[in-house]
This record gives sequence, structure tokens and C-alpha cells, in this order.
Amino acid sequence: MGDVMSAVVNTLLPIFALIFIGFLFRKLNFLGENSASELNRFVVWLCLPALLFKATASANYADLWQPEFILVITIPMMLVFAATLVYRKLCKVATADASIDGLSAAYANFGYVGIPLCLLVFGEEGLQPALISTLLVVCVLFSVAVVCIEIAIQNEASFILAVKKVALALIKNPLVVSPFLGIFWNTTQIGVAPSVLQFLTLLGSATTPCALVSLGLFLAHKQPKAVSGTASIVFIKLIIHPIIAWVLAFHVFKLPDLWAKSAVLLSALPTGTGPYMLAEFYRRDAALVSRSVLFSTLGSVVTLSVLLLLFAD
Repeated sequence: MGDVMSAVVNTLLPIFALIFIGFLFRKLNFLGENSASELNRFVVWLCLPALLFKATASANYADLWQPEFILVITIPMMLVFAATLVYRKLCKVATADASIDGLSAAYANFGYVGIPLCLLVFGEEGLQPALISTLLVVCVLFSVAVVCIEIAIQNEASFILAVKKVALALIKNPLVVSPFLGIFWNTTQIGVAPSVLQFLTLLGSATTPCALVSLGLFLAHKQPKAVSGTASIVFIKLIIHPIIAWVLAFHVFKLPDLWAKSAVLLSALPTGTGPYMLAEFYRRDAALVSRSVLFSTLGSVVTLSVLLLLFAD
């Protein structure tokens, strides 16, 4: 039990440290009032697009084509997103905010937690399911959430004008354009030059640390005492999401042991920083999503440890 807990804590500890650094630097006034938004804009416009383009442009899609595993990851992810969106709408939340809440419940932290955890538990064989899951969450879930938000914020009376505005907004959105450009570049089979690849790697590597520091900066601002919905989103992310994946992986598709365990473990990861970045980017209230990231990460120390113990038997 001690080794399992230690492995989980060691994986998650850098996340808390980066959030705390942002929180501390804002409290000490080393970074200004607008630092959270400005740092987040740096991530959204430069770092994350570089990461998405590199991931899609250099991926070997033949090796990543695991249709049953893709379904086991995608079905729970999209079910949780849609159900949470509807649930939050029933709670009288605006559609754009409900979309971000749905993303918070479905967006697992594959890149920063999932990849190292799978490597730790399953060895090199665990890298492939983690990479597939990372591509799915950023290319499918993230894109769907952006489309939902763009549709929600349009106020045109004419349907045709609204569609045109949404299409134009999506074309200008770096988070939508960069992965599709990467996929297109991949199909040309030209490859990415070493210098360009190094540039994209350096820029993309800054995505998670900058986003986590930005989250800490945001949390340092005066927050409302109570944020309705945090507990339900954390419960959906850490409990409901992996249960659906468990049923599909072990009882519906009956995946091989490593792939089934990987699917459940990856679905049980805490909320990543993607929803927070979108909330800041679209100037929506980020209080709920920031708490969801923080408390789901705290809660995952227990839930991931329980899963790793079960899988060790």
C-alpha cells in the first residue's frame, strides 16, 4: 500500500507545487492582477497549439489505431461531457458555462499524470494507450467543447449568420486549427524538420507548467465562499467516469488485460487544466473549474491508489 500511495503522490506532487507557486507569487504581488489571464493567453495561443500540432503531425496512426480501446475511452468521455452539460443546464447555468463544466467532468489529465503513471505501472507498453487517450481528449473532446461554446456565445437572430460567425470563430481558434493542421501535415508524409520539432517540443513543454501556475494565480484572487457544483463534478470525474470505462473495458469489449486496466486508470485521472484554460480564454467564470481541477487532483490520490491496489492483485 505504501509503495502505491508513494507512486501516486510523487506523480501528483509537482502539480500541487506548480499551483502553489502561482498562488504564492500572486499573494506576494510578484505577479500582477492580470498575470493569470496573460499567462493563460500565452498557453492558449502559443504553447498548446505547438503541443497539439506536434502530437498530430508526428504520430504514427497505424500504431495508434486500436478501435476497441478508442471506443472505451471515447464513449465514457463523451457521455460524461453530454450528461454534465445537460445537468448543469437544468441547474440554470448558461450553455457556454455548462459546456466548460461538462469538459471539467470529462477532461482527464492524460498528458501530465496519465503518461507517467501508465509508464510507472505498465512499463513501456503503457505508453501507447496513454498517447492514444491524450490525442482523443485534445482532438475530439476539446474540439467539441470549443464548438459548443462558440455556438452558445453567438446572439445572432439569423441561423445562417450565426453559423457563419461560429465557423469563422473556429477557423481563427488556434486550439481547433492546430491539431487539424498537424493531421494534414502528417498525411503529406513530409515529416517535421529536427529544428522545427525541437522548437515545438520546447514550446509545447511549457503548456502544463504555465497552465498550472496560471491556475494558482487565479486561485489567489478573492474567491466566492461557496461554488455550487464542485462536488458533483469531482464525483462524476473520479467515480462515474471510470465506472463506465470499467464496464466497457472488462464486460462489453473485453479488452486485453493491459489495455482494459489502462482505460480504467486513464478515465479515473483528475481534471486537467484544459477546461480552466478555456474558461479564461472565453472570459467565463473560472471559479468552479479551478476548484474542480484542484479538488479532483486531491481526491485522485485516494481513488488512483485504490485502483492500483485492485490491479496489483
